[in-house]
Amino acid sequence: MAKDIKLTEGNIIKTLTKLAIPIMGTSFIQMAYNLTDVMWLGRLSTKAVAAAGTAGFFLWLANSLVLITQVGLGVNVAQNIGKGDTNKAKEYINTGFQTGIIIAAIYATILTIFNKELISFFNLKELDVIHMSESYLRIIGMGIIFHLLNPIFSVSLNSSGNSVTPFRTNAVGLLFNIIIDPMLIFGIGPFPKMGIQGAAVATILSQFIVTIGFVVAGKRNDLIYSHVKILKKIDLTKSINIIKLGLPPATQNTVHAFVSMIITRIIAKFGALPIAVMTVGSQIESLSWTTSDGFSAALSAFVGQNYGAKKYHRVKEGYHKGIRVLTGFGLAVSLLFILIPESIFSIFTPEDALAIKAGGSYLRILGLSQAFMSLEIGTAGSFNGLGRTLPPTIVGTTLNILRVPAAIILSSTALGVEGVWWAISMSSVLKGIILYIMITLEFRKDIYHTTLR
Repeated sequence: MAKDIKLTEGNIIKTLTKLAIPIMGTSFIQMAYNLTDVMWLGRLSTKAVAAAGTAGFFLWLANSLVLITQVGLGVNVAQNIGKGDTNKAKEYINTGFQTGIIIAAIYATILTIFNKELISFFNLKELDVIHMSESYLRIIGMGIIFHLLNPIFSVSLNSSGNSVTPFRTNAVGLLFNIIIDPMLIFGIGPFPKMGIQGAAVATILSQFIVTIGFVVAGKRNDLIYSHVKILKKIDLTKSINIIKLGLPPATQNTVHAFVSMIITRIIAKFGALPIAVMTVGSQIESLSWTTSDGFSAALSAFVGQNYGAKKYHRVKEGYHKGIRVLTGFGLAVSLLFILIPESIFSIFTPEDALAIKAGGSYLRILGLSQAFMSLEIGTAGSFNGLGRTLPPTIVGTTLNILRVPAAIILSSTALGVEGVWWAISMSSVLKGIILYIMITLEFRKDIYHTTLR
């Protein structure tokens, strides 16, 4: 059994790093699921990539929904452990799972029954892309509950200082996905050729394996979620508190997903190629934001536990040291995207010269904002740890919405579809700058200048 890390004492950088590395590894694993699909589907056809990318927006919405329980639960678990009240933390975990299952059941029903209506929103032109998108979404909907429950297992452990178990469990699921994905897509061995449907089946099977892994780990070891009782009467007060904290970041992510769906409609007039470019490009870009998201989760747990323990000076110091590491990473990714974008993009569409050229422009423009995006994500995680989930939501939601008029205006100029990429990139720069200013003002309050360690 992995030992929980004590976040309220010891060297800050060592403590943060020890917690963050497995969480970032888990984030890389989640990114690798999508990259594996995109890589194999890119060898099937550009249209298959576009179809998966279109349906993938509803997986993005699923990630938004899970934030309701993930963030709200993570904050309460971390702060109560920081206070030394482990029993209350466990009570929140029980309520978090119950709340998450209700949300998952509702969303699964919507995806399964209304997949045609949901895909029609994008106003796609090619019938084969439409049909592939619908079938992919229908299959994903049948297994979406596992996709929504696994982050709740992970955040329960991460917030208690155990980030190794989620990493190991998710790694098993990824290994299974890497093996089964090409077999189902191309019909290798005893499996029939399923195309894009095979990618969807591989995804939900892999997530199911991860769920089973978490359950088995909980049975074998006395983990913090081991005694969850799903059929117990739900604690409405705790559920409301979880939702209250989790709803703002979930709203932001949902708005972001809808904005991206609208932007997809904007670029659809330029054909299927830009949709495929954005699908592949955003998955490559996830190298940066999933790493940042993983480190942000560690910062959130660190800030939450120390805030609960009233070690306010350690909260402030931990943020500044952590954010320097995170923005340094973002700068490194920026250099790669700016200097060798075509080489990176060609890994995923090796035989499509037009896609490689267009993808190179996408990565070069988005490369300008990677450090600022890392700054935004890390700062948002720190705000969440404080229990203040509203400030990053206001900033993120406002600037995400402004992407739509900016994309419409810029794409109607000589920039064409590249105007959309500029709208996305520059809004990320502004979000990072504004949030950093806001948390700097927060840390100027007297409470953060205490000498309590």
